[in-house]
Amino acid sequence: MIRLQGYQVAELVYSGSKTVLYRGHRLSDHQPVLIKLLKAEYPTFSELLRFRNQYTIAKTLTLPGIVQPLALEDYHHHYALVMPDEGYEALSSRLLMPIALADFFPIALQLSQILQGLHRSRVIHKDIKPANILIHPETGHIKLIDFSLSSLLPKENPVLQNPHVLEGSLAYLAPEQTGRMNRGIDYRTDFYALGVTFYELLTGQLPFQTADPMELVHCHIAQQPPAPASLNAAIRPDLNALLLKLMAKTAEARYQSAFGLQRDLELCQQRWQSPEDAHPLVLGQWDVCDRFIIPEKLYGRETEVASLLAAFDRISGNAGTGVGELMLVSGFSGIGKTALVNEIH
Repeated sequence: MIRLQGYQVAELVYSGSKTVLYRGHRLSDHQPVLIKLLKAEYPTFSELLRFRNQYTIAKTLTLPGIVQPLALEDYHHHYALVMPDEGYEALSSRLLMPIALADFFPIALQLSQILQGLHRSRVIHKDIKPANILIHPETGHIKLIDFSLSSLLPKENPVLQNPHVLEGSLAYLAPEQTGRMNRGIDYRTDFYALGVTFYELLTGQLPFQTADPMELVHCHIAQQPPAPASLNAAIRPDLNALLLKLMAKTAEARYQSAFGLQRDLELCQQRWQSPEDAHPLVLGQWDVCDRFIIPEKLYGRETEVASLLAAFDRISGNAGTGVGELMLVSGFSGIGKTALVNEIH
C-alpha cells in the first residue's frame, strides 16, 4: 500500500499495465478520493507529460459529465492524480455485455451530450472506450475520464509508428490515428471510438476479432465490421446504420457534430419505443458542422487513382512470378502529383 502525504489510502481498486488506482480519503476534510498513479517506478518523460496533461485539461473543463480532479501531488519520481470518489464504476466492469436497448439509449445519449461539451471546448479526447466511461450504479449518470491523450489542437498529423506504441487503445483506434493514412486527427476521431464502444455494448464483442496488432490496424483501415444487427436481432436497421456511420473509415463520412448524433439517437429511441413506425429514418438531417473544415479528399483524379489501383491489383496477382510494372506520374509543377501518390499510398 502506498503512502501519500495528506491522504489515507485504504484499498487498491484497479491495477492496469501502466497505472494503478487506489481508494482512500483526504485527511483535512475526510473527503473520499481516488488516487491514480503511474505503475513504473521511473516513468519516461512522455508518460509524465501525458499524466500531467490529463490533470491540466480536465481541471479547466467545467462541463457536466467530466470528472474534475482535486489535485496533482508529487509522489516519489512521478505524480499522483487525486480525484473525488463519488461512487462511480467503470462501464467495462459494471455492465454485462451485450446490454439491453433500454439501458443503451440513456448511456448513448449522455455520451453524445458530453462530447458536445468537449468539442465546443475544442478538446479531442482520443481514447474513448468503456474503461474510460464511468456509470453510477444507482442513478445511471455517466462521466468521462482520462484525458492523458487529449488534445487542444484543432488538428494533428500522426506519424507512422509500430502498432505496439501507438497512442490510444488499439481496439478503438480510428484509422487516421494509426499514422498509416494521409489523414489528420480532429474531433471526428472521437466518433469512431464512440462507434466501436456502442458496437461492443450492443453486441458483446469488438468489431474486429484479432489479437495481432498489425492485423487489427489493417482491419481499422480496410475491413468493414460485421453488421451489428447480424449479431443482435434487437438492433433495428436505423440504429445499425447509425453505428456503421460512426465507424466510417474517413472522417468526412462520419457524423460532423455530436448534436446531429444525439438527435439521431433520440429518433432511433423513439422508433424502438414505437415498433409500428416502419418508415425509414434518414440519418444526419440535423448533423451540421459548426466549424470550417476542408475535406482531406482528393477531387478530380478518379480516373488516375483507378488506373494506379488497377496496376497495383495486377502486380499483386503476379506475386512470385517476377513480373512487375513501372508507372510514371507526370504533370506541371503544383498540379497535384504528390497528392495523387500520397492518396494511393
